[in-house]
Parts: sequence; structure tokens; C-alpha cells
Amino acid sequence: MENVILNRAFIVLLALSVGTAILTDIHPQAGTIFVVVVLLLSGLKARIILTEYLGLRAAPEFRRGFTAFLVAFLLGAFGLYMLG
Repeated sequence: MENVILNRAFIVLLALSVGTAILTDIHPQAGTIFVVVVLLLSGLKARIILTEYLGLRAAPEFRRGFTAFLVAFLLGAFGLYMLG
């Protein structure tokens, strides 16, 4: 069962990575909406890695803490984009 979950997570990560690559190839200078979409895709990939590969599914308190840090990091990255 564990391998099935990890394989499914790998396939989702691969699909999200392909989606990100396609987006950046189509609209490399697209603007704010584009940046938000790319940051959301990055956040989803990080959340999957934390939950499935690092085993935080079994530790919901730690998962919430890492999610809060991840959201703060992505908001900080978006803030830096808006300043530039």
C-alpha cells in the first residue's frame, strides 16, 4: 500500500512539474496571475513531498506547522515579486 501511495504522489509531482514547464515555456513574462499560478503549483508540489515522502501524513501537527511555513514562504516570494 505504501508503494502505491508513493507512486501516485510521484505521478502527481511529475504532472505538476510538466504543467509548470509548459506554463513557463508558453508565457515566460506573463505577469502577476502567471506568478501566482506558478507559486501555487510550487506550493502543491512542496506539500505533496512533505506529506507523502517525509511522512507528515502521520503527524498532523507537524504538517500544519510546515504548511504554515510554506504559505508564509510563498507569500514572501510573491511580496518580493511585487516589490520588483
